[in-house]
Amino acid sequence: MNANTLRQQIAGAAGTIELLVDTPADPPLGVAVLSHPHPLFGGTMDNKVVQTLARAFVQCGWQAVRFNFRGVGASGGQYDEGRGELQDLLSVVAQMAPTGPLALAGFSFGAFVTSHAVAQLAGQRDLRQVVLVGTAASRFEVAPVPPELHEVTLAIHGEADDTVPLSAVMDWARPQSLPVLVIPGGGHFFHGQLPLLKNLIARHLRAG
Repeated sequence: MNANTLRQQIAGAAGTIELLVDTPADPPLGVAVLSHPHPLFGGTMDNKVVQTLARAFVQCGWQAVRFNFRGVGASGGQYDEGRGELQDLLSVVAQMAPTGPLALAGFSFGAFVTSHAVAQLAGQRDLRQVVLVGTAASRFEVAPVPPELHEVTLAIHGEADDTVPLSAVMDWARPQSLPVLVIPGGGHFFHGQLPLLKNLIARHLRAG
């Protein structure tokens, strides 16, 4: 992402997990762990939306940790339908953010995996921010957000998303009374709207 991006590797349950770490100039507020889209459809930690998430978090004072799920890039193992990927995410949290303020964010398949990490870590960790972008609610069983985290959660979706229909995300959000921020005309990958996406995420992070 920039000259200060550090590439690292840690040990995970399925082998090596490849990471990219971006750190703000000032001491970070905490660590944000960011999850990428579907591994079988070209999703990696270099995805433009994931990079946008990283930029927004760093701009707002967080250290941003992106990683490749098992079987992607230099990460060992193979695709595991979200189960192993959740373990990858929890391994990154345990090793890169073992204590202190934590934020979790993900895009598409990564938002689905992030939702289950949030459900598992709520009450155990100081979860300050949750950001779910293009949540893959039409394709996977996305976990509900614990009520106590609604105030710090941003669910954001494109109005014209033809990969995950907005209606599917609303069906997931409605029983929780969880607001969804809709970008008018936005597609799944927010082509031409990434600066707007970054600004909306940054606005949420600053408000929190």
